[in-house]
Amino acid sequence: MRFFLCTIITLFLFTSCKRKKAEHSANTGEVVNIVHARGFHITKFNGYTQIDVTSPWPDAGKGYTYILYEKEENIPEGVRSDANIQVPVTSLVVTSTTHIPALEALGEEIRLTGFPDTRYISSEKTRDLVDKGQVREIGSNENLNTEVLIDLQPDVVIGFALNSSNKAYNIIQQSGIPVVFNGDWMEETPLGKAEWIKFFAPFFGKEAEAESIFEHIESEYLKARKLAENAGEKPTVLSGSIYQDSWILPGGKSWAAQFIADAGADYIWKDTENTGSLFLSLESVLDKAGDADFWIAPSLFTSYKELKEANPHYAQFSAFRRHRVFTYARTRGAGDGLLYFELGPNRPDIILKDLISIFHPEILPGYEPFFFKPLDNNQ
Repeated sequence: MRFFLCTIITLFLFTSCKRKKAEHSANTGEVVNIVHARGFHITKFNGYTQIDVTSPWPDAGKGYTYILYEKEENIPEGVRSDANIQVPVTSLVVTSTTHIPALEALGEEIRLTGFPDTRYISSEKTRDLVDKGQVREIGSNENLNTEVLIDLQPDVVIGFALNSSNKAYNIIQQSGIPVVFNGDWMEETPLGKAEWIKFFAPFFGKEAEAESIFEHIESEYLKARKLAENAGEKPTVLSGSIYQDSWILPGGKSWAAQFIADAGADYIWKDTENTGSLFLSLESVLDKAGDADFWIAPSLFTSYKELKEANPHYAQFSAFRRHRVFTYARTRGAGDGLLYFELGPNRPDIILKDLISIFHPEILPGYEPFFFKPLDNNQ
C-alpha cells in the first residue's frame, strides 16, 4: 500500500531548460531536457513520443521504453518498445496517490476511471469523482482486482511497483491493456520528484502546460532556498520515530535531508551516505539528538500526549520538552490518506516554505504552514 510505504521510504543537478537535438535510429528526435529528475527521459519524434523510464524500482536491472503515437500516425519500423499507447488518452488507471495531483494540475483528473484503495485519495477534485462513482475501486496495489480493471478497458495503466514480481500487471498486459511504470518515488531530490509532471504530460498533449507548472514550482523553491541561505544560525534537527525496534529516520543523502538543508537547518545525520532510511536504536538517537532544536516528521503522531503514550522516552528529548515537534499528520484531506504523501512530492516548494517558517520564522513573517504543523498540546 503506497500510503504506508511512503512513511518509511525516504527518498541538484541544475542545468538549462533548453531542448536539444539527438539521433534516434534513422530519425532525428528532439530530446526534452529533464532538469532535476534522473529516472526518465523523453524524446519527441515526428508523430510519436518516446518515454524511457530508467529506474522504476530499486535494482530494476533494466529500463522500459514506451511509445506514445498520435492517431493516424505510424510508428516507424525498427522502433522497439515495451508498450505502444495512442494519445491523447481518454481514460486511464493510476496506482499511486502521488499521480493524482499531476493529473489535477494538468486538468485531466476526469480521465481517471480506476484506482486501488480509493479511500486514500484526498485531493479535492478527484475525491469528488470517487464519491460520485466515476472512479472505481480496483483492490489494493499489492492485490489489484484485474477483473474490474480489465472491464474498465482504460487506454493505459500507470503502474507503481516495488519490483517486477507483480503478477497482476502481467495479466493486464496480456489482456491488451498497456502498462507503463512510473518511478517518481525513486527520485532523491525534491525537485526531481516534482518534475515527473512532465512524464504525464505527453499522454494528454499538455507538454507546454507541464513545463509552465514545473517552472513555477522550481522558481518558488529556488527563491525560498535563497532566502534560507541568508539565515543566521542553523538550528539542529531530528526526524522520524520508532517503528517496531528501530528509530527510522532519513539518510543524509535522501530527499528529506535535502529539504532540511535547503531550509537553512543542520540535520544531525547529514553526513551519512544513505539515500533512503537509517535504522537506529533509541539510545543512539537520544545520545546524538537529545538536545536537537527541532524534531520534525515523527511518523503519524499528532499530539504530545499520543507521542508520550507510545514511548515515554520521547519526553526526554529537548524538542519535546520545548514543544518544538512538528508533524505532517495533522494535514488531511477528505480521504483517509495524508496530503503530505499525495500532494507533497508534487509541491516541494510548499514543503520547503513550511520548514523555513519553522526553523526561521523571521524569514517568512505571517506565513501559515500547510503540511507541517505543531503537535497538538491539548490532548
